Amino acid sequence: MLHIPADRVRQQSYNILRAWGQSEEHARITADILTETDLRGIDSHGLSMLPVYQEQLATKLNMKPDIRVVRETPVSALIDADGGLGHVPGHMGMSMAIEKAKAIGVGIVTVRNSAHYGAAGYYTDMAARAGLIGISTTSARGLAMVPTFGAEPVFGTNPISVAAPASRNAPFNLDMATTTVAVGKLKLKWLNDKPLPAGWALDEQGRPLTDAKRAFELKNITPLGGSRELGSHKGYGLAAVVNILSATLSGAAFQPLRLQRADPKGPDNIGHFFLALDPKLFRDEGEFEHDMDEMLDWLRQVKPADPAQPVLVPGDPEYQQKAERAASGIPVPEKLDELVRAVCRQSGAAYVLT
Repeated sequence: MLHIPADRVRQQSYNILRAWGQSEEHARITADILTETDLRGIDSHGLSMLPVYQEQLATKLNMKPDIRVVRETPVSALIDADGGLGHVPGHMGMSMAIEKAKAIGVGIVTVRNSAHYGAAGYYTDMAARAGLIGISTTSARGLAMVPTFGAEPVFGTNPISVAAPASRNAPFNLDMATTTVAVGKLKLKWLNDKPLPAGWALDEQGRPLTDAKRAFELKNITPLGGSRELGSHKGYGLAAVVNILSATLSGAAFQPLRLQRADPKGPDNIGHFFLALDPKLFRDEGEFEHDMDEMLDWLRQVKPADPAQPVLVPGDPEYQQKAERAASGIPVPEKLDELVRAVCRQSGAAYVLT
């Protein structure tokens, strides 16, 4: 396992994005988001996505998009991403939602014709750092979730994130897939030569699959809960809600129908949803943050089942990882380093990772 300083990971990502044709501004924003994601320990959505994007360049990604607002009101906006990577329109969408919430109390922005936008929690953290409650959801390109009682996938991992500011504490930040795990978790197990826990993924006959490489190839993942008895219908229902907010509301694609009606090798037309809400609509200045601090402090002091593992709140692992990795570097498996080297050779980007 290599440990690479964040600045070098950022520079490597920037070099590759520029070699692919992104503008300086778009490459800087995208590289910043990828690196911040790795710093927080969300390794499935950072540097490791570059080899995936490399495979999509020919048919799915527009690296020089004309990102534009196509509909806007004082409280809302619709952005067309023109087939580009989702990080820049995602950053633009939450930035607009924050600006509107600061002005009127709430801001809602949707994005259509987009692609993978990284970790949902990055965007909700933007809102929380601005003193607002943030919500973000996104549809996904690949069909991965097998619905409860179903035998084939119909949704992607369809993540949802909610973040809220506190005063003394780091923000509350829930960032979760509506599947038992994200597809990237299968990839990380494969890259690190580790088997999957039973219940994460299914084979073609619907049986538990523990071979990480095979599972990553199939991408048949259970809904959150794993089985009907353990609540998989709830994960399936949440995935449908995410699709409604992200894709149906923005005019993006419902992926099973896109695969039937359009070129399956063409742009994915993914949709994103961003909401920013000012607590001062309901509370006096500082009251919400004070109560958040009290709640977060209380949750962390709950008696743990294992004294060696205290109770955490959503966001704790990521913010702790960021502090540690900012000091020690971002861990990069040797397999991923080899993949990044291959991307550099194919794209002509300067390799600077190690």
